[in-house]
Amino acid sequence: MNPFVAGDLPAVTLDVDVLVGRHPDRPGPDADTRQVIAALSTHGIARAAVASLRAALFDVADGNDEAAALAGPRVLPVGAVDLRDPLGAEREIDRLAERGVRAVRLFPDEQRVEADFPSVRHVARRAARAGLVILAGGDVRRFWRPLRGTTVVFLDTHFYHLGDFVVAARDEPGFHTSTRLLNSPDALETVAEHLGVDRLLYGSRTPWYEAVVPRLRLARSGLTPDQVAAVAGGNAHRILEPPA
Repeated sequence: MNPFVAGDLPAVTLDVDVLVGRHPDRPGPDADTRQVIAALSTHGIARAAVASLRAALFDVADGNDEAAALAGPRVLPVGAVDLRDPLGAEREIDRLAERGVRAVRLFPDEQRVEADFPSVRHVARRAARAGLVILAGGDVRRFWRPLRGTTVVFLDTHFYHLGDFVVAARDEPGFHTSTRLLNSPDALETVAEHLGVDRLLYGSRTPWYEAVVPRLRLARSGLTPDQVAAVAGGNAHRILEPPA
């Protein structure tokens, strides 16, 4: 199957980094669900792992319920927990797992939680025991340590920090990275060479980031068409939607 669409940009079959809702205390888009779905269509994204900013910022259970209600052909719901409340996070992880949610997203920067806070390691272990994939925000150089032993996608890996991700991931087969900020000329190729293309997952952070940028970088990479298709959704399907 040809993974490219009109304009020579890859079709994305599963985006791991999409948000609905808004930040109540800062400027930015009001990520209304209908607007987000429309943006996905505009940018050639067939399906997205979607988390709720409401769940991340001030109302965990109701926000996660709103995300769960979006489940369908276009949306794979992702839960969120509050790292400031590790005991509440325990309960929410168990509830998410019982409802069949496949992934939980961590928002340490938004919640002002540091990598060495006990809650981070505790929540990561709890999620791993529940069989959940972790989608983790934050600086990979700080958050790699408490997430060891888990299946995790680092959503904020910057190409400046790519070497740190590679050397950490060599010993951690569950470490993956979003492509969103890997926009240097050889970032994708570096991960593919040192770790394998299966560690790369397309993420756009729609509607907070310009989705065409990681698509364009992927299209202009030195990866083969089969590798591009894996990055543009195949790898995400493998870890987030394994066969029953």
